[in-house]
Amino acid sequence: RLRPGLAFPHLYGNKLPVLGRGYGVGNRSFITCYVDPSTDSRVSVLGVSQIKEQCSKWQWKGRYSINYFVSSSSSTNPPLLLVHGFGASIPHWRRNIDTLAQDYTVYAIDLLGFGASDKPQGFSYSMEAWAELILDFLNEVVQKPTVLIGNSVGSLACVIAASESSQNLVRGIVLLNCAGGMNNKAIVDDWRIKLLLPLLWLVDFLLKQRRIATAVFERAKQRDNLRNILLSVYGNKESVDDELVEIINGPANDEGALDAFVSIITGPPGPNPVQLMPRINLPVLVLWGDQDPFTPIDGPVGKYFSSLPSKSSNVSLYMLEGVGHCPHDDKPDLVHQKLLPWLAQVTAL
Repeated sequence: RLRPGLAFPHLYGNKLPVLGRGYGVGNRSFITCYVDPSTDSRVSVLGVSQIKEQCSKWQWKGRYSINYFVSSSSSTNPPLLLVHGFGASIPHWRRNIDTLAQDYTVYAIDLLGFGASDKPQGFSYSMEAWAELILDFLNEVVQKPTVLIGNSVGSLACVIAASESSQNLVRGIVLLNCAGGMNNKAIVDDWRIKLLLPLLWLVDFLLKQRRIATAVFERAKQRDNLRNILLSVYGNKESVDDELVEIINGPANDEGALDAFVSIITGPPGPNPVQLMPRINLPVLVLWGDQDPFTPIDGPVGKYFSSLPSKSSNVSLYMLEGVGHCPHDDKPDLVHQKLLPWLAQVTAL
């Protein structure tokens, strides 16, 4: 029972109250309740078709068509740029965009070779090229200091971009299970990789044989195989649905997808984040799924990032329990619980 007219405090200025307002009718009292999105365990999922309808094209270097998404906001907060990981694309952020767009203009990009962006024949993919793409996109399209949010190799591309930016284009970076390189050949000081190096070299050799590469790629992109791979890297198995499988499978059927796959797997791993992070003085949030089989927290890259907060005051790190390699899609509610307060603090600076 509430006294008529009792009101709960407005915790977020002009936004809806967290609990609501009490009012009386006759001898009864009622409460109209609202939920603060930063603490709501339910996740708003944006439809893949809706994301695709909102996408636009940007010509990079006057040669390559890059697919990007934007959800505009009237907020004066710095914009966000979402950068996917290997094999993924803009719709991989479908569980995050709506939540983030409440207070930020949200951009998302398909890296060259992925999603609906071009997959040029003969292009030599590299981490440095993706980082250059990100910086050019910020400079030409966003045109404001931006918080970069990346997953896996997308995280590493954000690290490289932030370390090279000399135009104050980057306001902060969020790293979701950051990769150690474009492929596993980067992690040479992990005993597990050392044992596998001869096999990795053999795989590189075999993938450079067109017939073998085609057979491997065709098998890998079969829906049942994709589902099994995704199940092995997600902690929350319920997040591995048909839509996720299609998000990965669809672009893999595009012309040039095979060449991109081979170039990325067999190419140079690129700069190591351990060498780059000391150059970055921007605010950094590191979120790490503790069940990641690709970049485990007990591997060299994971150990390095877990040690960073004690050495660098600009770095915050949170371990996410029961989460795999793609935290934002695996358990987005856990990511939002850490990400939203951090963004509010950074954008208030």
